[in-house]
Amino acid sequence: MLWGCMALSTAVLGLILAFLIYRGADAISWEFISEHPRAGMTEGGIITPIVGTVQLILVSMTFAFPVGVITAVYFNEYSHGGALTKTLRLAVRSLASIPSVVLGLFGFAFFCVFLSFGASLLSAGLTLGCLALPTLVTASETALQNVPQEFRDASYALGATRWQTIYKVVLPSAFPGIITGGILCIGRVAGETAPIMFTGAVFFAPGFARNIFDSVMALPYHIYVLATAGTQIDKTGPLQYGTILVLLTLVLGISMIGIVARARLRRRI
Repeated sequence: MLWGCMALSTAVLGLILAFLIYRGADAISWEFISEHPRAGMTEGGIITPIVGTVQLILVSMTFAFPVGVITAVYFNEYSHGGALTKTLRLAVRSLASIPSVVLGLFGFAFFCVFLSFGASLLSAGLTLGCLALPTLVTASETALQNVPQEFRDASYALGATRWQTIYKVVLPSAFPGIITGGILCIGRVAGETAPIMFTGAVFFAPGFARNIFDSVMALPYHIYVLATAGTQIDKTGPLQYGTILVLLTLVLGISMIGIVARARLRRRI
């Protein structure tokens, strides 16, 4: 039964990929990858949304990764299961169940309006960072729990403090699992549309975002725009599927880099 379920899931994934390749392969070219969009998105390439997507990933993970890991360290190494810890853990779990469109409205109200960041790379990146936090906290906490207690006891026996034990022993041992959580977050962040359409993504930008307060183009929002524009479908249709293939390749490439880094860390440990 398990083998059958795996085969069915793999077959469905294969059919989806085959359909996307069939519809979008003709659009893939060096010009498509390296040029800016033009002529109402019906010509040119997608280099602007590609760079914008990478910028959003970097901003969101710069915020989410340290906050998520520090939160997991507090939950697993410092807290004693009191009311504060239970409340914080419940808040993190609840954050994971919030629809992304609601999180986008929160990002617009808090980052764009209340903090006056405007519709910008910073607002969109921080909103995506909030979206990634629950997964990163849960994965990091699980990785820390999997570190044997004997490692901590041996460090304490040698005279190390709690922070020295966490920094020198626990975190390096748990880092492969933390990296896994980061990879999952990158995949989700790169493909989200609703949070960024309210906070920083635009229909068209003449160039790349040169600072964190500029608006950006992003691949998922670019796909949404092409699919819902309703004009010149014969020209934008192949571009939609080509953009989807590039987005999948980008996510896969980043994930592969993370997987290789995780494997090397495990060998060192």
